[in-house]
Amino acid sequence: MDYGFTTAAYVVSAVLFILSLGGLSGQESAKRAVWYGIVGMALAVFATLIGPGAGLWWLSILLIAGGGAIGYQVATRVQMTEMPQLVAAMHSLVGLAAVFVGFAAHIELGRVMGMDAATRQGLDGFAGLLAHKTGVEVAILRVELFLGIFIGAITFTGSVVAYGKLAGKVSTVATKLPGGHTLNATAAGISLICLVWYFNTGGFFPLFLMTLAALFIGYHLIMGIGGADMPVVVSMLNSYSGWAAAAIGFSLSNDLLIVVGALVGSSGAILSYIMCKAMNRSFVSVILGGFGGTSGPQMEVEGEQIAIDADGVAAALDEADSIVIIPGYGMAVAQAQQSVSELTKRLRAKGKTVRFAIHPVAGRLPGHMNVLLAEARVPYDIVMEMDEINGDFPKTDVAIVIGSNDIVNPAAQDDPNSPIAGMPVLECWKAKQVFVSKRGQGTGYSGIENPLFYKENTRMFYGDAKTSLDLLLTKIS
Repeated sequence: MDYGFTTAAYVVSAVLFILSLGGLSGQESAKRAVWYGIVGMALAVFATLIGPGAGLWWLSILLIAGGGAIGYQVATRVQMTEMPQLVAAMHSLVGLAAVFVGFAAHIELGRVMGMDAATRQGLDGFAGLLAHKTGVEVAILRVELFLGIFIGAITFTGSVVAYGKLAGKVSTVATKLPGGHTLNATAAGISLICLVWYFNTGGFFPLFLMTLAALFIGYHLIMGIGGADMPVVVSMLNSYSGWAAAAIGFSLSNDLLIVVGALVGSSGAILSYIMCKAMNRSFVSVILGGFGGTSGPQMEVEGEQIAIDADGVAAALDEADSIVIIPGYGMAVAQAQQSVSELTKRLRAKGKTVRFAIHPVAGRLPGHMNVLLAEARVPYDIVMEMDEINGDFPKTDVAIVIGSNDIVNPAAQDDPNSPIAGMPVLECWKAKQVFVSKRGQGTGYSGIENPLFYKENTRMFYGDAKTSLDLLLTKIS
């Protein structure tokens, strides 16, 4: 098979990936977009396996089958609530793959460069490409290899730490070693020195030393980011994994890998920027520490949390005309989306106006709440973004908060020393009545106290969200 077919297949795959990415921007087109991505990847893999220099294609098929089997088992067992940590785990594998491929390419480059000219002429595949590179091209290749391994190593350890935080295995409090950012800057400086060293010598040691420094940077950067920033961290690591893939694509002279890596890297960076803007934070400030630390003593919360039972909530909903539901990660943990959907149907059947308010960073994964509501078949047209609905809360009779904390926290506006000061939030406390479905009186994932729970118009509907809503449904016919 010649390069013409492989190139043509890669072009078609790239178009399908672009269509897939574009389709994922809307709920109605998302399912079709996923199929575009599946077909594009299948075509890309097929073209690579039968293309020039494929080598041991049967070994690749065995590895793909094994990986596919593992992936299938993981996908069937992982709950929607565990999707954020699954995404973080997948990012870590992309980063690790970039590191391994980079070192493999380095070893292959050394092997080819050690051959005499006559032997090089008989090489094909990737080795053949290396054999025909000029001195300048080899130097450029070393930079590409270096960058691919550097970004991949940061992505690997950063994603592992992110997984630990999302899964509750690592503290969500922002934690830095003594020296803080100085340590990161020192590791980055060592990496830069290693780049110059490797560029001039092509030796293994500077590449290895840089990898250790990059692994530390990834670990220390994400450990220094608090729980409130984890949605941004996930999208940021997604971007890193894309750039790592693109850098390795340059090293392997694989056009499709370059295109796909650039698509993933740029889209992840844009999403991270949008989310940072939604939190009124700069991207740099989030990456270098973000939320999780305070600049002074926080305001003390006065009052008490007043509980309410299902009968009280049902009576208030019966009298209300306008209702806004605000879902959060607690809804995902309790798998209460179907109960929420049923509650919505019953309230709308009684002639009440019901809408959903979605904060850009609700949950622990970008778009987490939208996916859950779509899964429960909540109509798209009543799911509103924060900017669309925030001004309507003063005209709302009842706001129901289900498992949210930071995105409905008035301290973001009232307390300049709050870890989330300046973050735009859903101003649900301006509604006539607010009911908060919450398991207990804890501060939630990010560990930030919420004055909303103590306001006069707020009542706490304690208990598991699904259990509480199912009990509420028995009171609403």
